[in-house]
Amino acid sequence: MAYVANARMYSVNPAAAAAWKELFSWLAQQAGVELHAIDHAFPSPLADLWSRSDLACAFMCGFPYALAEHPPQPVAAPIPINAPISGRPVYATRLVVRADSSFDSLEETFGGRLGYTVEDSHSGYNALRHHLLPYYRQRGAKLYRDSIGPLFTPRRVIEALLADDIDVGPLDSYALDLMLRHQPELVSQVRVIASTDPAPIPMLVAATDCPREVVAALQSALAAFGKSAACAGLRDRLALEAFAPVVAEDYLQTTRWEAEARAAGYGQPG
Repeated sequence: MAYVANARMYSVNPAAAAAWKELFSWLAQQAGVELHAIDHAFPSPLADLWSRSDLACAFMCGFPYALAEHPPQPVAAPIPINAPISGRPVYATRLVVRADSSFDSLEETFGGRLGYTVEDSHSGYNALRHHLLPYYRQRGAKLYRDSIGPLFTPRRVIEALLADDIDVGPLDSYALDLMLRHQPELVSQVRVIASTDPAPIPMLVAATDCPREVVAALQSALAAFGKSAACAGLRDRLALEAFAPVVAEDYLQTTRWEAEARAAGYGQPG
């Protein structure tokens, strides 16, 4: 049987997208699985991708994974070269502003315009709200004049910043790493002014009914990726150190953060 793979969440530009397709080609050969990289670009819903019966390898955010009644099977989690905890499959949310803005701290952006991605995103919504929660509790009121979204993707957050539609926005730290790796001009266009606490990074998943032997073959191949001499250039282009086994319970952190915000009466970040 043929299976599909997709890295839409981290195909942040053409160079990154090409590198992911190369990884999936390598993975198919190493695992002995007929695996085809497919396009599933915005605005196609990610939920449609995650629900495919022929899915064997696609990125899924930990927040919808933790909320799912029947979650897909975990395959592996990436370890970014610049992970906020070295050598761990974790990431954070970088809160970014335009490089030419006057903001030097997150607090200076309060009263302005905050962007967010989509409600079932951890990095672009749930982690953002968790980071803002202490300020909300302290003030007992909204922090921003406007909450602008859904912007859906990291790329659209950058576009909104550069178009002066928002003053500050959230970026998945690994997505930002990939953007900066392949688009160095962004260094002069945006600045990071704050970062959230680390959280488990989006993982590669397979359909619930994907045969266990297929998942195991993919896991075994990805476990070897980090030390494969043939993959050194690919690791560089993907800003990746390796892949790690998934600890599903770790992703409950996302729902704990969500529950804390709800208990405080803090809904949409802003």
